[in-house]
Amino acid sequence: MIVFRPSLATGLVFGLALVSACEPPRTGVGEGSGTPEGVERDAVAAVFDGRAGAWVDLTHPFGPGTIYWPTDTVGFRLDTLVYGPTEGGWFYASYAFATAEHGGTHLDAPIHFAHGRRTTDRIPLRSLIGPAAVIDVTTRAHPDYVITIDDLSAWEAAHGPLPAGGIVLLRTGWGSRWADRTAYLGTDLVGPEAVPELHFPGLSAEAARWLVEERDVVAVGIDTPSIDYGQSANFAAHVTLFSSEIVGSENVAGLEQLPEAGAYVVALPMKIEGGSGGPLRIVAFVPDGL
Repeated sequence: MIVFRPSLATGLVFGLALVSACEPPRTGVGEGSGTPEGVERDAVAAVFDGRAGAWVDLTHPFGPGTIYWPTDTVGFRLDTLVYGPTEGGWFYASYAFATAEHGGTHLDAPIHFAHGRRTTDRIPLRSLIGPAAVIDVTTRAHPDYVITIDDLSAWEAAHGPLPAGGIVLLRTGWGSRWADRTAYLGTDLVGPEAVPELHFPGLSAEAARWLVEERDVVAVGIDTPSIDYGQSANFAAHVTLFSSEIVGSENVAGLEQLPEAGAYVVALPMKIEGGSGGPLRIVAFVPDGL
């Protein structure tokens, strides 16, 4: 069994940092609830029972409308194996699904763009769970916008340094285009000829290098099809981040539900042995008062 124990450096949602966000512990909640240990247990419990805040889903569902990279022309498949009443008298449903690793809301493992780096199944939980920093560039994003060091520094000017062990979420507003594939990708073409026609925002190579060299973040997510902007020819942001074992997530949904600072993210992919990524269920906890 792998047990995740959050460190003080990550300031994770399940730690004592949330005690001040919780209402006073209820009397009689658990054995010893009046003791320091009981207060700590109650503070953690309050994260899950709705007293300390709210959980929000940042995941697009997988289905016929799921958007994939243009070179993947198969998309998501869900085949019915069994659906209906059985001879024993009970209802039973079972399906088989097929998907590329890098479509819909998904995780990029470092090996996706960096030889010898971690595969999906070897990513530690500390790289998938942590405090969120939402970099909101929606008011200035355009189809070829690149997020710069200045954008990251502006966040820090308002909120302080990016949290150690943090997850940077890049909010461009492109999530609102999800229902329109052409608007989301910038082209209605499919196949290799579509790639040069892609237009959507992403992270600049310089900003990626700054995150690696100047800050201690564990993951970067974005509400577009790629961490690199659509017109990138060398995927430099991917290469820079992944070479340093910083994981990525793409097509993240609902970032407008999060404050710029103070939320916590849990981003757990399908644990594919030897994989370069995989479908991702990403959620966030927003403490009360944010």
